[in-house]
Amino acid sequence: MKIVGEYKEHLFTADGAMAVTFIARGQEKNKAVQIVNKMQTSLTSAKDAVKYEISIKKYSPKRSIDANAYFHVLVNKIAEITKMGNDEIKVKMVLEYGTVARDGQGDKVGVKLPVSVNVNLFYEYAKCFDTRTENGKEFNCYILYKRTRDLDSKEMARLIEGVVYEAQELGIETKTPDEIARMEGIYEKQKK
Repeated sequence: MKIVGEYKEHLFTADGAMAVTFIARGQEKNKAVQIVNKMQTSLTSAKDAVKYEISIKKYSPKRSIDANAYFHVLVNKIAEITKMGNDEIKVKMVLEYGTVARDGQGDKVGVKLPVSVNVNLFYEYAKCFDTRTENGKEFNCYILYKRTRDLDSKEMARLIEGVVYEAQELGIETKTPDEIARMEGIYEKQKK
């Protein structure tokens, strides 16, 4: 079970071990209570110390449903005017305004494939940045971008700003700043 919490403090025990404290509030607190209760039940029935696997990563809030819907509405309008497919426009927008995929250490994620291989058969959000020859064979090097469903609220906002710009360049009516602020307000309420 996953919970979202805030780091509070850490301290070292007399034997040199480390104890780390996190704070869980609201619904997250309720989930944490369930976890602790299960752990206590395990401890009372175990003869030896019970170990747990703990995974920690920085929390990124998910984007709002309104933002996702707005993105797709604009993509559809751009596709209509440009006579291109919706998926084609979506990929174009992600590669232009989206977020580069990164690994657990924060390094950019990319792939190198023989030029004869179509990267889009494997992953649609890949941008070629170089062609290299190694041992007489040519390879295309691609940087990968995050799928829209994996973007957090800030990343989605940046993508939408780019799509709004593209739509306005084509004469497509976009939402007013007040409407965008309303959508952001709805999202902030959903986060709490």
